[in-house]
Amino acid sequence: MRLNPPSRTTRRNAGFTLLEMVIVLGIIAMILGGAIFAMRGIGDSAKLTQVKNDCATLRSVLEMYKLNGGQYPTTQQGLRALVEKPASAPIPRMWSKVADKVPLDPWGSEYLYRYPGKKNVTDFEIISRGKDGQEGTDDDISSQDLY
Repeated sequence: MRLNPPSRTTRRNAGFTLLEMVIVLGIIAMILGGAIFAMRGIGDSAKLTQVKNDCATLRSVLEMYKLNGGQYPTTQQGLRALVEKPASAPIPRMWSKVADKVPLDPWGSEYLYRYPGKKNVTDFEIISRGKDGQEGTDDDISSQDLY
């Protein structure tokens, strides 16, 4: 009984060639590159959500401040009045510390505070200067625009 040696074609089909592996890896790299490119705007969306959440939190804390002190802090007193008793008038009649610290915006800058606000003078305004860190530019985010 004589056994035939395996033919060349069956041996070649048993695995992948180096060229086939390189092509598959190239396709995977292109897909990953496209996915990363498509997700580049997600970080900005997350930062906008953080600004909205910070404004909502600060709104709650400012409401507590108003309940204790009778009014919102002035623009000059700013958000520091939430963690330190204001030294300038009007000094709240029943001041108490309502926050441990004042949060920074997602770009690492302090939030600006105005009372009365520019757009709605009956309410306060919290402003993030946005990515460029400059006040009065198109990327500024105002709490009065969020609600």
